[in-house]
Amino acid sequence: MKIGFTGLGRMGTGMAARLCHAGYDLTVFNRSAERIQPLVAQGAKGAKNIAETCAADVVFTMLADDVALEDVVFRPDGILGNLKPGAIHVSCSTVSVSLSARLALAHAQKQQGYIAAPVFGRPDAAAAGKLYMVAAGKPNLIAMVQPLFDVLGQRTFIVSDDPEKANLVKLSGNFLIAAVIEGLGEAMALVEKGGVDRHQYLDLLTSSLFNIPVYKNYGTLIADRHFEPAGFAAHLGQKDVRLTLAAAEELKVPLPFASILRDRFLELGAHGGENLDWSAVGSLAAKDAALIP
Repeated sequence: MKIGFTGLGRMGTGMAARLCHAGYDLTVFNRSAERIQPLVAQGAKGAKNIAETCAADVVFTMLADDVALEDVVFRPDGILGNLKPGAIHVSCSTVSVSLSARLALAHAQKQQGYIAAPVFGRPDAAAAGKLYMVAAGKPNLIAMVQPLFDVLGQRTFIVSDDPEKANLVKLSGNFLIAAVIEGLGEAMALVEKGGVDRHQYLDLLTSSLFNIPVYKNYGTLIADRHFEPAGFAAHLGQKDVRLTLAAAEELKVPLPFASILRDRFLELGAHGGENLDWSAVGSLAAKDAALIP
């Protein structure tokens, strides 16, 4: 099976490396060409443009936002115009529900397959093949790419035949993570201002009622106040909350906490934190409490 891969950020690089090490015939492309070379050194083929990745059975994209994915798909040398009929585009990007639906229609009109498969997990999980894949699309197409998902992730959750439903699930999950980050930051600020060591407090939480990875991982980042390098940049977190609110508005579902989170990300960005890890939102409560400058 021939595979193309576009989008070699920290997540995409780890995912592409997994496919390369699994022995697949892999061609990779990234707008910043220097990101291609480490994968070429591992056995992948480097592409000069997106069209070269489309001489494949399956093309993966892992891109930052709607604008980047639209460009890669719809540009003249993009995926839609160059992917052969019957081949499959797998979008792992966290993008809007509306764009995912639009892509499904556009690919269907070209007799191409389309699967939305956004992932839960940070760059270390991508490199280790420990992502959680959230997939939606036609069952026969998902069955064809399941061996690839097994290389990339520890489990695949198939949520619908409609690709855009995977993006709705992914956005809802990121909203929940952001809410956990904000809640942890506020709780830690409260106990620290009252004289309790925040690391001791985190150990108590994660050794008892909140003994789960999301609290341990993000709680540690917040307690350590260690937000660089960003595993997931704050401006992307802001984007995901904005897309969650757009989906909620379309479905007429009030999300009061999401509106608060939008403002918290805007506050972080206004103070120059847009490129910090999104867990830096959890430091705002400490600043509000005059615990840190």
